[in-house]
Amino acid sequence: MGSWESHLYEQPSEKLEEFIQNYLRPSEDCQKDIDQSVDTICAVLQKSCQSLAVTGVAKGGSYGRRTVLRGNSDGTLVVFFGDLEQFQDQEERQYELLGKIWARMKHCECTLNLAAKMELQNTNRSSRVTVQLSTKQQSITFNVLPAFNALGLSEKPSLWSYRELKRSLDMVKASPGVFSVCFTELQEKFFSGYPSKLKDLILLVKYWCQKCQEKLDNSSLLPPYALELLTVYAWEQGCGAEDFDMAEGVRTVLSLIKKQEQLCVYWTVNYNFGDETIRNILLSQLQAPRQNESPGPSWNVLPAPLYMTPGHLLDKFIEDFLQPDQTFQDQIKKALETICSFLEENCFRHSTTKIQVIHGGSTAKGTALKTGSNANLVVFADSLKSYTFPKNERCNIIKEIHKQLEACQQKKDFEVKFEISKWKAPWVLSFTLKSKVLNESVDFEVLPAFDALGELMSGSTPSPRTYAELICLYNSSDVSLGGEFSACFTKLQCSFVHSLPPKLKDLIRLVKHWYKWCERKLKQKGSLPPKYALELLTIYAWEKGSRAQDFDLAEGFRTVLELVKQYQHLCIFWTVNYSLNDESEVLRNFLLDQMKRTRPIILDPADPTGDVGGGDCWCWHLLAKEATEWLPSLCFKDKLGCPIQPWKVPTKSSF
Repeated sequence: MGSWESHLYEQPSEKLEEFIQNYLRPSEDCQKDIDQSVDTICAVLQKSCQSLAVTGVAKGGSYGRRTVLRGNSDGTLVVFFGDLEQFQDQEERQYELLGKIWARMKHCECTLNLAAKMELQNTNRSSRVTVQLSTKQQSITFNVLPAFNALGLSEKPSLWSYRELKRSLDMVKASPGVFSVCFTELQEKFFSGYPSKLKDLILLVKYWCQKCQEKLDNSSLLPPYALELLTVYAWEQGCGAEDFDMAEGVRTVLSLIKKQEQLCVYWTVNYNFGDETIRNILLSQLQAPRQNESPGPSWNVLPAPLYMTPGHLLDKFIEDFLQPDQTFQDQIKKALETICSFLEENCFRHSTTKIQVIHGGSTAKGTALKTGSNANLVVFADSLKSYTFPKNERCNIIKEIHKQLEACQQKKDFEVKFEISKWKAPWVLSFTLKSKVLNESVDFEVLPAFDALGELMSGSTPSPRTYAELICLYNSSDVSLGGEFSACFTKLQCSFVHSLPPKLKDLIRLVKHWYKWCERKLKQKGSLPPKYALELLTIYAWEKGSRAQDFDLAEGFRTVLELVKQYQHLCIFWTVNYSLNDESEVLRNFLLDQMKRTRPIILDPADPTGDVGGGDCWCWHLLAKEATEWLPSLCFKDKLGCPIQPWKVPTKSSF
C-alpha cells in the first residue's frame, strides 16, 4: 500500500478535508501555470488560418470540470470546426482534421511561451493527438479532439440538436456517447455551478477509485466521469448544503456504488420528456439493464430517484426503497412494548399518579418510511385533569419519564440501539430506536397529554361533550389553539389510518417521500404545509377516486398532486368521529364556521379544531408549484411514455 493510500485509510473522518488539501488538490501555483499554458494553446488553435476553420475551443475532461487530482490527471481540448455541418461529418473527417491540428501544433511548438512544459504526441497513425502539460507537481494529459459545434452560438441545446444526434447515431451505427465531445461546453457549465467542497468530495472519490484500480491490477472500473456524476447526484439528493460532513458524503457514494444494479441517474437541465424523440431516447435508456450499509452515518440517497422511476415500477420502488424492513419493525414493536410497560410500572411509584403510555405516529399507523420516520409516545397521566394543565405539571412528568427511560435503558436488553437525546429543555424529551445492522431508525417524541377520551371502546365515537369542551376552550382563547391538543386524540388518529388497505399505506409512503424531497429542495424558500395534511389528502383521494384494495399507484400519486395544485378549492373533512348530525349545538355551529374558513380546509378526523390545511396560501403555493413541475416526470408515464391520468376526485367533501 502506497504512502498516499496509507494516509487515506488511516485518516480520521474529521481530518479528510485536511487530507484533500495536502494530498489531492493541485497547488495554486501549478494550477495557475497549467491554466496559462492551456489558454495560450487554445489561442493558437483558434487563430484563423487557411488550413483551420476553427470557431472555438472548449475545455473538457477533469480539467474543464475543475476536478483535477494532484499528480497525473486528464483533460480534453475540443476544437470546433466551422466547416463541419452535421455530427457524421465529424466521424468521417476525424483523421483529416486531427492531421491539421497536429500540423498546426507542431508549427507553433517552438514559438510558444508556456509556463508549463509541453510534450506533443501523435499516436496510432493520426487517430489521436495529445498534449501533455507538466509542472513540478502536476501533469495533465489533454486529448485534442475535432468536433461539430452542436450548440452553435447558443448557450443551450435546441431540440434540433438532439434529434440530429439521434438520426446521426442511427445512420452511422455509432456507439452512444461517441458525439458527447460536441456537448463539452454543457458538461463544463453543469459542473461550474457546484460548490468547491463538492468538488473536493469528487477528488476524494476519484482518488479512492484510482487506488482501487491499482490494487486490482488496472481492472476496468467505473469511468471517472461516471463517478463524478454519481457524487453530484449523491450530494444533490442527500445534502445540497455548501458545507457538509465529508465522511458522510464518501459513505453515501460508496453505498450507491454497492447498489449499482439499481442505479438510474439522469438530469433534465438540458433535455426532458417534452419532445417525442428525446422521450423515446430516454425511455429506451432507462429501460436498459443497469450496471452491475456502510458503517457510520451517511446521507439518505436512493440509487434511483422517484422522478426517474416509470409509473409501472412504483410498486417495486416502494418495496425496495420505502417500506421499512419487517424484522426491524418487529424489533421496534417489541422494544416499545418493553419501554411502555416499564414506564407504566415504574413512573411515580411513590405517589398516587398513574400513567398510561400509547404509541402514536407513522409506526403505529403502519405508514413508516424506511429512513427518517417520526413517532410519538403519548403519556396520559391521571394527574392531568384538563386540556390546559399547568406547564410545571408537564415538566414534572417529562422529568420522571426521562429518569425512568434511563433506568429502562440500563436494566433491559434490546434488539435495537436505544438512544435518549440530550435534555435540551425541561418540557421536551425524545429518543431514537436504531437498527444494529441496517441504516434504519425511528425518532420518538414523548408527549404528556390529557386523556380526553377516557375508556373509549374500540369502534366507538367520542361523546359530543368531549368536543364541546375543546371547542369552548378554542373559542375563548385569544390565540388559535386549533390542533394544539391533537395528542389527546392519538388513539382515534391511529385507528383511522390503521385499518386502511396496505396498498393505500404504500401510496401514503410514496407521497411522504415526495413531500420530504420537496422539503429539502424548498427549505430556503419557506415552510410547507404539515405532512399530516398530505397523508389525509392521500386518503381522501383514494376514498373518492378508487376505494379498491388494489389500484394503480401512479394514478393515485398523480391524483394527490392534482389536488395539491387545486389547494385553493380544498374543503375536506370526515364524519367518522363527529358530524353536523351530532346532538351538540356547539359542535354543529363550530363545524359550519370551520367550513367558512379560508381554503384549503383539511380537518383532522379525530380533532375538529385541527384544520391541518391551515389556509396558508404561501406554503401551499410552494408545494403546488412543485407538484406542477413533477407532472411531466417519468413516474406519471406508462410503458409507452404516455401520460397516466388521475382519478376523478371532487375538491370538496359532502355532508
